[in-house]
Amino acid sequence: MEYKLLKSTSNDINRLIEYKKRTIYEYAKDLSDEEINKINRYIASEVPKLIDVYCNIMVDNKIIGCLLLTNKDDGKLLDEIYLEKVYRNKGIGTEIIRDILSNNDIVYLWVYKKNDKAISLYRKLGFNVIEETESRYYMKYNK
Repeated sequence: MEYKLLKSTSNDINRLIEYKKRTIYEYAKDLSDEEINKINRYIASEVPKLIDVYCNIMVDNKIIGCLLLTNKDDGKLLDEIYLEKVYRNKGIGTEIIRDILSNNDIVYLWVYKKNDKAISLYRKLGFNVIEETESRYYMKYNK
């Protein structure tokens, strides 16, 4: 499936906030109400600040997800990649990440430890764990 990236605008903020929440809450379990409120406040304040960096992922002229790739130290941080469930496991995310890797020597990302499919993919693409927290791995790709 062929994809295109289209810069996000302020019209996309609510959808991007929803995508960010889904990305977090799909794997972050057993959170207290206080933690959930803190995460929701963070998302509501940060997504609008990054609107010029977010991209919509488009397939057949339909928005099917989003991508957030930011500058990080000596490379890029794949801060977020989200695809709506119906578009997962079709190779779109893999193709996007491969394109990012082909255009950048160093790429970092965080992934939830419970996200086995993503971890397996990242390892196959050449990412290695360089740090970890209780719930997430910090991975690095070095060309």
